[in-house]
Amino acid sequence: MDQNPSLSRRALITGGGVVVVGIASALVVASRSTAGSNPSPTATPSAAGPTMRTFHSTDLTVPAVSTVKTGTTAAGLVFVTQQVSGFNGLIMDDDGEPVWIEPTKANVTDLRVQSYGGASVLTYWTGKSTGGHGAGTGVILDTSYAQVATVSAGGGLDADLHEFNLTDRGTALITVYETVPADLSSIGGPKQGYMYDCRAQEIDVATGAVLLDWKASDHIPVSETYLGLSQDAGHDGTTAGRAFDPYHLNAVDDAGDRLLVSSRHTHTVYAIDRSTGEVAWRFGGKKSDIAVPDGAVFAWQHDVRAQDDGTITLFDNHLYSSSAGGASRGLAFRVDETAKTATLAQEYATAGHLGTAMGSTQVLPGGNVLVGWGTDPAVTEFTAAGDVVWEATLGAISYRAARNEWAAHPASAPDVAAKAESGGARVYASWNGATEVAAWRVLAATTGDPRAVGQVTRSGFETSLLVPAAATVAVQALDAGGTVLGTSKTVTV
Repeated sequence: MDQNPSLSRRALITGGGVVVVGIASALVVASRSTAGSNPSPTATPSAAGPTMRTFHSTDLTVPAVSTVKTGTTAAGLVFVTQQVSGFNGLIMDDDGEPVWIEPTKANVTDLRVQSYGGASVLTYWTGKSTGGHGAGTGVILDTSYAQVATVSAGGGLDADLHEFNLTDRGTALITVYETVPADLSSIGGPKQGYMYDCRAQEIDVATGAVLLDWKASDHIPVSETYLGLSQDAGHDGTTAGRAFDPYHLNAVDDAGDRLLVSSRHTHTVYAIDRSTGEVAWRFGGKKSDIAVPDGAVFAWQHDVRAQDDGTITLFDNHLYSSSAGGASRGLAFRVDETAKTATLAQEYATAGHLGTAMGSTQVLPGGNVLVGWGTDPAVTEFTAAGDVVWEATLGAISYRAARNEWAAHPASAPDVAAKAESGGARVYASWNGATEVAAWRVLAATTGDPRAVGQVTRSGFETSLLVPAAATVAVQALDAGGTVLGTSKTVTV
């Protein structure tokens, strides 16, 4: 099966550089309108990258997002990591309006809400993208965006960018890429060559102890790979610096006494016995123990998950499985381990979306399903039956996408800016990451103590209000009941 070398996943993520992918969504989307009382922040087009939104009250920037909504979406906000300078974290609402922009411009993947210690936390991987994988750590933030914990790989290795998955046991499942000597003669490579030997590790978050360290090469022959030695430029296995990537692990999920491990380059989901490390069964690929249904053969897949109802979901990148091309899709399977069969429970696809790499399929509370199209810069929400109810066209590609409920109160103060304008002063207010702001109150003074001079309903990441001329201003963030959540510093007009 042919892989398109002109758009390899390695080229997209090496070094966290800026990549513009010219795969347009076939679904027409509408730009959100902005009320006249709240002028739109500047959108700056660039030939070298996506259209960027800038603001008056903060120097944060973010790629512009447009959305269309045709039905009822699940509760919560949407979490993406758009690739601009590295993968930059963004939480947005259904209008594509930012709620939280990762403030350091760190390289971030797998941004989502998980549970740790019985509390909702914001989690992500951060580090350096290199050679088609990553070298970094997992990060856990609380609802004030303060760091709760970081998670590193064991054995002196680095946590890879593909997975940071918390379990209800207080552990984290991660992937690790290690360069090792390898016999690649079974696939036409050097007998004394080099490859990335992928590991799935389970780490105790509190102590850092390695509770499980599963190594792909102990259980999967290199010959199971679909990747040719010449298909990944610069990685033919002849030297350590040109290590071949036969497995490319990109997801590890908790399935009770087993783990589900996704290997992109073998087109296989492996069920791993936690106690022995042995492969209980293979689903997909050259040695599948489970018969894959006609019309549901997947390839180069991502984001394999064990669902509460017993189904297994994944994102089927699919493109390279057909020389004539194809379309990516989210898939849900029912697997009968006894009969060694699988049935396709549902397919989620629309408008010919093609994500050659990356991508995700998330089953939401209530049954809706969110599909992130990876290198096709879009996110789509479907009903359980497969009907589209919402879609966002992103300004840049995103490794995964997630929808989660998230209530946060930043430890930082709100941001404010002001400038003189005909008839008074234009005041701009924002509070990066705050989820409960319903309105903004402006405090102003010419001489003496500041007093309230105006109030406006929050309308997007940054809200503005024209108030009478003043020498200084500050803003207060109010919740729906009028309680003050936070007060900005005072600035000069």
